[in-house]
Formats: sequence, structure tokens, C-alpha cells
Amino acid sequence: MKIKQNILVFVKKMSAVVKGRQLAAAATVAAFSAVAVAAVLTPPSGILSAPILARASFADPTDVRFTIGGHIQEVINVNNAKETVIQQIVIGPGGNTGWHSHPGPVVVLIKSGQMNFYDSDDPTCTARIYTAGQSFIDSGQGNVHIARNEHGQNLELWATYFDVPPGVAFRIDAPNPGNCVGF
Repeated sequence: MKIKQNILVFVKKMSAVVKGRQLAAAATVAAFSAVAVAAVLTPPSGILSAPILARASFADPTDVRFTIGGHIQEVINVNNAKETVIQQIVIGPGGNTGWHSHPGPVVVLIKSGQMNFYDSDDPTCTARIYTAGQSFIDSGQGNVHIARNEHGQNLELWATYFDVPPGVAFRIDAPNPGNCVGF
């Protein structure tokens, strides 16, 4: 009986050692993966300020719908929108937001300066240019893009982010999609 107990104890200890090694190996793989992903993300540069002015949840269940006209009509639906965040962003000349997306749609107002907006889905990497007094809607929901200040004065924009999960970032960094050479 004592031999059986000793064998059982030995098997449990060996099992714990193997599980510990597997756990350590999994942790190592996860750490290297995180470093590899972080190495390809494109952080912003030239951001002079980016304060969050307000963050709030809808008091009542709220659906948000944007219909954007143009040569192709786009409809953006958000059912039971979560938090809304308002941010002021100032980008110096030559600065950019880095490639990123957002959890939900974003209404962007250009207060001053000029912004070149590049979309990862555009194989020609053609800038959509927005100037002071204009606004537009970024569809968010995984749409990867970059905003650049390619002009000689500061660019100031105000962004209202919709459907941000509580406690979660309203900006999701992304790697360069490769459609814009030189970025």
C-alpha cells in the first residue's frame, strides 16, 4: 500500500512539473507574440496634445445609425451603443496618428489646419483631404486608417467616439497595412 501511495505522489509531482513547464512554455510564446505584434504596430508621432474632454454612458438603451452619401452609400449601425468619448487632438506639422481603428464610429471635426486621411482599404493610398470647418464620419468597427498633418501649421481636430466599451480604449493600434509606400 505504501508503495502505491509513493507512486501516486510521484506521478502527481511529475504531472505538476510537466504542467508547470507547459505553462512556462505557453507564457514564453505569449510574451514573444506580444513583442512581435507590438514591434509592427505604428504608434502616433507629433501629437502635441490629446486630452479626453468627456466620457459618458448612455442613460437609456440607444441605437446609433449614420448614413453617408456619396458615390457609394455607407450605412453604419450601432445597436445599444456603449460609452461616448470626446477628445481634442492637436497634431504638429509632419505628425500623424499612426495606423489604427476604433470600436465604433467616430465623428471628426477639423477645427484648424488641414488633415490628410488615408484608408487601409484604398489600394492607391489616395489622401482624402479635410480642412478647417469640415467634418466627416470614420466608420470605425475595424476600419484601419491614418491621419497625417502634411502641412506647415498645427492640425486641431475634435473627435466624438461612439460605442466604446466601458473601460476599454477608444483607439486600437494597428500595423501598417502596406498599401501606402513610405509610411
